[in-house]
This record gives sequence, C-alpha cells and structure tokens, in this order.
Amino acid sequence: MKVVTLNVNGIVNAAERGLLEWLEQLDADVVCLQDTKVKHYTLPDKFLEVPGYNAYFFDAEQDDHAGTAIYCRAMPKAIIYGFGNPQYDLEGGFIQADFDNVSVASVWIPKAQWIEDVDYKLEYLEAFQQHLKRTRRKRRDFIFAGSYQVAHRSVDLGNWEEHQREPGFLPEERAWMDQVLGPIGFVDAFRQVNRQDRQHTFWPFDEAQANGSRIDYQLITPNLGDFVVDSKIIREPRLSPHCPVMVEYDLDL
Repeated sequence: MKVVTLNVNGIVNAAERGLLEWLEQLDADVVCLQDTKVKHYTLPDKFLEVPGYNAYFFDAEQDDHAGTAIYCRAMPKAIIYGFGNPQYDLEGGFIQADFDNVSVASVWIPKAQWIEDVDYKLEYLEAFQQHLKRTRRKRRDFIFAGSYQVAHRSVDLGNWEEHQREPGFLPEERAWMDQVLGPIGFVDAFRQVNRQDRQHTFWPFDEAQANGSRIDYQLITPNLGDFVVDSKIIREPRLSPHCPVMVEYDLDL
C-alpha cells in the first residue's frame, strides 16, 4: 500500500501545473490533499472523476480557504468528515477514509504566517491532539497524513539557528510534536526508514531547497511502524511549494 500526502496550495493552481495528469500516472493507493481552497461543487468534473480514483472532498466554510480531499483507488467502507470539533471543523481540515485494515486521514493544520497567528494555531493543535489521544484508545490502525506546519527537529529545517523564534519552529509547536510522537504514541512514518537531514517537503518557488523545511508528515499508530518499507519526497514535478511525501507500507487496504 502506498500513501501520498500533498499540500496543493489551491487545487486549481496545482491543476494548472499538472496535478490531474500526475495523479493519473501516480502509483499510489491513497492520495491525501490539503489546502484545496475551493468549494468542490464548483469544480469541473475532471477534478472529481480522475480515472482510477474515488474522490472525496471536505470544504472549508470560508471561501478560498483550507479544505482537504482524499483520492483512493479502493472504495472506502466509510468517509468521516471532521474530527468532531464543531468550531475547528468549519475549516474543512480533516477527512478520513476507513478501509478494512486501516483508516487514512488527510489533515490540514493552520499556518501561522505571523507571530500573532500563533495562538490560534496552538489552540487548533491542542484540539487535534485531543482527537489523536481518543484515536489511540481505538482498536484500529490509523495514518494521519498531512501538512502539520511544524518542523520537529533542527534536522528538519534549513538554517534552523536563524528560525528558532519564528512560527513553524517555535518551542511550543515542537513540544506539541514531542507529545504526539512521545507519550501519545504515534510514529513519524517517514523517519522509520529515512534518517537523512535536509529532507525538506516545503520551500517557496523562489527560494533554494536548502532553505526549506519538513512540515508534511504521515503520523501512524505504532502497530504500523514495522510495516513501513520505503519513504520518499517527490520533488518533481513542482505542483506546489510543498512536495508530495510517499510512504509505502507492507499492508493491504
């Protein structure tokens, strides 16, 4: 099973760069998209009927904002819209597909563009962390694939010394990830098989890759850790300032 996550930074913009053609050729079972920034019912059919996929969208209430989607080869048993928080689910930031052996969710976390945005981001992260804790009590395996907007360690951020007081690498944000990957018990699937530095998933089009960060993850329940066989960042084609992250699991849906 291959799972891909990609923050498209606007699905229409990504399509202009070749997203739909790329999806058709992609060897993946589930593709999780974030920041679709669209009401899916306004999209042409070609977005909803990509050959070989079933497509599901969860739109933000606000126009041109957030939103998530899942494209999957197999028909899911169920689709879950939102993580059960009436306030934050208005962002359209969580959609989950349940299959026989695993559930896969596309996760959007708000980006703190400026320091004054950090409080809202931390409140959102805290609410989502409560959902992750509830998930750990279930007898089921989960993959939460998405754009978390946090570089966890210095190895995940270029020129990290210069960014220690900037959103995306603040001590509070990194402590959140410490909790998720520590006491709460989730596993960073990418790092199960790839320990190299400079494995960046995000850098603006007009900047060098070396200045990027790894802020896109697949967080998995611990039972899945031994089933990760490969992970990679797909750097071409550039469909968005974010790169797709693919993880292969020795597991059937």
